[in-house]
Amino acid sequence: MAAQDTFVHEIRVGWGDCDPARIAYTGRLPAFALEAIDAWWEHYLDGDGWYQMELDRGTGTPFVHMSIDFRSPVTPRHRLMCEVWPAVLGSKSVTFRVNARQDGVLCFEGKFVCVFIAPETFTATPAPEDYREVIEAQLRPE
Repeated sequence: MAAQDTFVHEIRVGWGDCDPARIAYTGRLPAFALEAIDAWWEHYLDGDGWYQMELDRGTGTPFVHMSIDFRSPVTPRHRLMCEVWPAVLGSKSVTFRVNARQDGVLCFEGKFVCVFIAPETFTATPAPEDYREVIEAQLRPE
């Protein structure tokens, strides 16, 4: 088992991500978190993100649960640094945690659960062994 790394994905929050209150639209925050989780997969699966996972590796990972606690507004003033890690690995699911900070301030923290599926039948399937190895090496249980 490899040593745990801290994976952080940087997001540039732009003017178009914001609402009239001059903070990021609420709906953009889950999108930022999902972008960071996709980047986590790319980092740990040698460049293969969700697109390659589904089309080339034959494994989908649709989400079955998302929850976010908002702590501080997200603005375009600073890069959004999204720390991502797997917290729970089930036989057919994985739970990711995302903590997003700007300028060192926690802006939101979220929990995102996805299920491994066979894309052709859209049925749950056990996590592929190579995925399990990658996830187990980075697991930080809650």
